[in-house]
This record gives sequence, C-alpha cells and structure tokens, in this order.
Amino acid sequence: METIKVNTSQHVDIDYPVAGLGERIVARLIDLGIFFGLYIVFILLIAISGIAGAINSTPLFIPTILIIYVAAFVFYHLICEIFMNGQSIGKRIMKIKVISLDGSQASIGQYFIRWLFRLVDLYLTAQVGGLICIAASDKKQRIGDIVAGTAVIKTTPQADFNHIAFHPVEEEYIPVFNNTSMLSDREIELIHEVIGTYYKTYNTELIYAMSAKVAALLSVNIPSGMNEMDFLKTVVQDYNYHTAIAI
Repeated sequence: METIKVNTSQHVDIDYPVAGLGERIVARLIDLGIFFGLYIVFILLIAISGIAGAINSTPLFIPTILIIYVAAFVFYHLICEIFMNGQSIGKRIMKIKVISLDGSQASIGQYFIRWLFRLVDLYLTAQVGGLICIAASDKKQRIGDIVAGTAVIKTTPQADFNHIAFHPVEEEYIPVFNNTSMLSDREIELIHEVIGTYYKTYNTELIYAMSAKVAALLSVNIPSGMNEMDFLKTVVQDYNYHTAIAI
C-alpha cells in the first residue's frame, strides 16, 4: 500500500494511504455525472411542464440558466473543497480527500491553486497531463497538487465498534495510570489513529515516537514488562475509564 508521511500538529509522523489513480478517476466521473444528471433533469422539466411558456416570454431565461450552470461547473470543485473539508461529492463517496503535505487541512489558498491548475492538468492537456503526473509522482500528485503542496489521501473507512477510540470499558476495569484525564479527546484520537496506522503499515517507529510523547505528557515511565503498543492501548483504556466515571 502506497502511503504518504505527514506531520500532525502534535509533531507525530503518520503514514496515510494515498488515493490511487483509479479512485480519483471514479470520483471525477461521479462529479461529472452529477452535472450531466442536472442537465437531463432540466431538459425533462422543460419538456413536461409549463416552463416552455416562461422561456418564450423571457428571452434571457435560457442564457441566464446557462451562465448559472457553467459557473457552477467551473467553480464546483473549489467551492466543495473549501466547504466540505477537501472533498467534492465524488471524493466523499470514494472516501478520499485533499490535505496539506504537513498533515493539516489545506488552506483556501491551496484549494485555489489546485483549482487554478485544473486548467493545465485537465483541459489544456486533455486530462493527459494530470493522469501522467499522478501515475509518475511518488505521492500521486497532479501538477496542481505539487504546486499547492497538497496530496489526496484515503479517509479512514467507517469503523466497527471494536475500532472506536471512545468505547466503554468493563466496570471491574482497574486503571494503570491515574492522570490520563489530563489528555484531550484529540490526543486520544491521535493515539488510536497511530495504533490503527501501525496495523496497516507495520511502522514500529511510529509506535515508539507516540509512546515516548505520551509518556512525557503524563510524566510517567512505561512499566517494566509493558511494551510501547500495550502502553498506548492502556492509556486509551484508562482515559475511557476516567472520563466515563467523571460523567
């Protein structure tokens, strides 16, 4: 599985699976299908309703609708990525999204650059330029991604109960660390994400780095006989226990 290493706001490197060329193509086809569907619906409405009379009595009706349609098509990806956290409808369905190479949400400026370079990636090169660049680049970036400093990654699939970071622990559970409540929900989510990423990439350095940072935050030492992975899992369980009894 091809991955991209990004650095989170907690300064921990995480390997994210990169969206493949096929997934990006399907996402684009879905987006194009949406506009094609809207066009068909509009034509059908004209054919089966009284809109034809309004068209005949309003000479600017069709040009106005065409301008709105074209503007929506042109600015669709820019608007969607800004307001849908790096996703269009097609990307959301395919569970992929745009992120900054530093692991954070891309800025409006980065979305704008990606959108602007669609002219080069898709239209001036008949989509060949973007396809070749994605296929050839290590991080599966089109030209717009390279210039903007972004990449398209796979989002985490919907987890089942056993993969949820915040789930109840058994009533008789005895916590090992008593100060885990000082951690934030986001830090626990990050620990859980690191554990999940390890099982996908088997990057042991990720576990060592995360356990060292957590131990420093809690001002504790990893107990003898407990490895770094068990330490992280215990911290998550202790946090769930302490937050549950605090409610």
